[in-house]
This record gives sequence, structure tokens and C-alpha cells, in this order.
Amino acid sequence: MSTPRLHLVPVRSRQAKEFVRAWHRHHAPPAGQVFAVGATDEDGTLRAVAIVGRPVARHFDDGATLEVTRTASDGARNANSLLYAAAWRAAKALGYRRLITYTQDGESGASLRGAGWRLVAARPPRPGWHTPSRPRTDHGNDHIARFLWEAAP
Repeated sequence: MSTPRLHLVPVRSRQAKEFVRAWHRHHAPPAGQVFAVGATDEDGTLRAVAIVGRPVARHFDDGATLEVTRTASDGARNANSLLYAAAWRAAKALGYRRLITYTQDGESGASLRGAGWRLVAARPPRPGWHTPSRPRTDHGNDHIARFLWEAAP
């Protein structure tokens, strides 16, 4: 069976979040976004989405940086690489100078490398955000090492 040809399409926030809810392995959709981009097959079926927003870490939220906060795919081959590359082109076209994302320990980063991104830092597992003075719910991604990636300029 041949690999279906994928096409980039704009995706509205609600549709991108619904796709993430249905297909992402371990995260819910992010709260906000600056833009989303999708990949459809030749029949027009949405096969993958990338959601890009302001950086989650406040020290990266400098007005010149965006973060790919979620990607999700139904398994379509090369879809994530296509979306990571498109997200960087779109961010640059909007005047942003940096685009970042994270992977969790155990994720290969093949899609990012395929899109020309580079690994810039390893982050140790964090114990969680809960404190007695500010209770927070564990979202299932605490205690997992993460890796910071950056789109190559």
C-alpha cells in the first residue's frame, strides 16, 4: 500500500482541539493557541494537526517565540514532520524568531529531526506543581524527563 499524499490546511481551534482529544496519546488539548495547521489526505480527511501557541514556560514568552504545544496524528506517515516544518514557516511569516516544542522521554524525536529541528536541552523530571498553598491536579506528565527542541533558523 502506498503512502497517501498529504496536504496542508488551516484548522480552526475547535476542530484542532477535537482532533487532539481523539488522537493524542497522553495530553488534553491546550487552553489557547495562536494558530493551528492540519494535514489532510487526498480525500480531504484530516489526518493530523499541530497547535501553536504562546510558550508555556514564562521565561520563553518574550513576544518573539512561539511553542508547538500539541501535535496529534492518526498515524499517517510523515504527517508530524510536515506539520512541524509548516508551523515554523508560518511562525516566521508572522514575524516570530523562534519556535520551540518538547518531547517526553521515550519519544524518538524523529518527526522533529525530519523537519530540520534540533535538540537544544534535556529537562529532568519535575516532581509536580502541587503545593499545600496552591493545590494542583497531576496531569500524568510529572516525573517524566523532557527534551526541548528548536526549529532551525
